[in-house]
Amino acid sequence: MGGGTSPCASCKLLRRRCAKDCIFAPYFPPDDPHKFAIVHKVFGASNISKMIQELPIQQRADAVNSLVYEANARMRDPVYGCVGAISYLQNQVSQLEMQLAMAQTEILCIQMQQESAPNLPAIQMEQYDGSTPQALSFGSPNYLVAGEEFRRCGF
Repeated sequence: MGGGTSPCASCKLLRRRCAKDCIFAPYFPPDDPHKFAIVHKVFGASNISKMIQELPIQQRADAVNSLVYEANARMRDPVYGCVGAISYLQNQVSQLEMQLAMAQTEILCIQMQQESAPNLPAIQMEQYDGSTPQALSFGSPNYLVAGEEFRRCGF
């Protein structure tokens, strides 16, 4: 019976006898039935079996883990699956990179201001709404800061 005394999770769910050479037994143990259930719901047992059999034995465990991850992502987001999660995270990284560049620019401008003219008014950052480049305020004129470069720091 799939290497153990009880049938593997897939054979248990599919209500069949777990053979000694069951393709699912090494990857879907009987103590974790949810793992196979979700993969089966998204991909189907026949497709999972074909995918596993086409791979070398040393790659099968990683493939099963990937199928489980994708199946969980598809359950959360049926349209985009894990691609939606990746896109969301890439968008967050881009926003954080922009915020970091803005902070670095502000620090550089403050350092330049303190080195050149200690009596200049302090730099004030306007509220960033996430849609347009940030502007720095030096007294009255505003100078645009885009990414990591700045055009002018009021000097």
